[in-house]
Amino acid sequence: MTNIIAFKPRAAAADAEDPPPARASLGRIVGLDAARALAVFGMYYSHVGPWSEETGTWKSFLMDIPHGRSSALFATLAGLSLVLIAGGSRPKTGRPMRQAVVRIAIRSALLLALGSWLVAMGTSIVVILAYYGLFFLLALPFIKLRARTLAILAVVFGIAGPIVIQWFWSADTSWTEGFDAKDPLAMWSGEGVLALLVSGTYPGIAWMAYMFAGMAIGKLDLTKLAIQVRLLIVGPALALLGYGGAWLIGKLLPTPDTSAKDASWEAFDQAWSKALEGKDSANWTEEQWKAFDAEHVSIYDLMPKDAGTTGTGLDWAGLVAASPHSNMPFELAGNIGVAFTLIAGLVFLLGRFTKLRFWLAPLIAVGSMSLTAYVAHIAAVWYLVDHPANEVGYATGWRMWAVFVVVMLAFALLWKRFLKRGPLEYLMHWATLPAKLVK
Repeated sequence: MTNIIAFKPRAAAADAEDPPPARASLGRIVGLDAARALAVFGMYYSHVGPWSEETGTWKSFLMDIPHGRSSALFATLAGLSLVLIAGGSRPKTGRPMRQAVVRIAIRSALLLALGSWLVAMGTSIVVILAYYGLFFLLALPFIKLRARTLAILAVVFGIAGPIVIQWFWSADTSWTEGFDAKDPLAMWSGEGVLALLVSGTYPGIAWMAYMFAGMAIGKLDLTKLAIQVRLLIVGPALALLGYGGAWLIGKLLPTPDTSAKDASWEAFDQAWSKALEGKDSANWTEEQWKAFDAEHVSIYDLMPKDAGTTGTGLDWAGLVAASPHSNMPFELAGNIGVAFTLIAGLVFLLGRFTKLRFWLAPLIAVGSMSLTAYVAHIAAVWYLVDHPANEVGYATGWRMWAVFVVVMLAFALLWKRFLKRGPLEYLMHWATLPAKLVK
């Protein structure tokens, strides 16, 4: 008599695992959409909202919160979304994974093209889409890595990236002109590969820390309460380490005497403003700027003597800064902490308290079409502020920010009643359909 034991293959066992409850899965989706909407509205504020006239007060602190953190939250969510396309905590394999990689590559190319086109149109906003397109491409080779490895990469880029940027600022970069002269992106929009990687507002060499951090938590099962709680502990801890560490070290560092340099800069700024008074220089070509510089060459004599020189070494005081868009390690850590906290908090709230989904439906709708919402405000600023029909333009401030937010909330909620995706999201979806042909 033979005893027959039915063995269950590993793959079958994995497939037999219970999927996350529909309620928890929906909570993750709407929670991430709500976080995207907050990121978009924060960038609205950074671009058209008011700036505090005070410094060092609670009012200025609250008004400065969106600056730098909104785009960082968006970048972290981009990394998370990248991993979700590839399967999230249960990565795809075989043909589905190959199709996902092609979809991501197509999205990257489209974002790179769209962002460069918007910059070339002459907007006053520093458009982040081209940077995101490059970030997606740079992240593709790492898409199969585990959460721990991705977290280590976030730390490495968060520390090494700023050092490379500091070195780039102090090194002789005269060679970059020749490089940009042959870079199609630089010739088209003025922002080439070097700007996207090192010298731009959102340099990839440092901002990949946000992407890898988002990819790391995308590898986790965000539907689980334990994961949410851990992120709600890690997030505030990182924020405290980043902002608190920068503040503490800043207090310990000696304060240099910059009175003479500040006076020189003030004189330079006044002369510069006077020379540009009454001139619309927002969309000047490189030739126009060269002609202006040649005509007002004496202005540059007012600059501090060490300004713009090379070979001065790392700026250690700047390296420990945490101010918005400083792109230094402490700012990166603090912003990642804020992103983790908001993402985990919204996923927890909207997963556990379903009634909130009704009250936050407009916010969730905006987040589900974040690309449309982002591009829409760039188009609005281009028409209302940069190139107004009446040649006067509208004043930015609380009113413009509030109008942008309310209009987008109403539009998104109405659109979602009839259609599944936003306008640009549909175009992105149709453009990626060829990925299904991948064998």
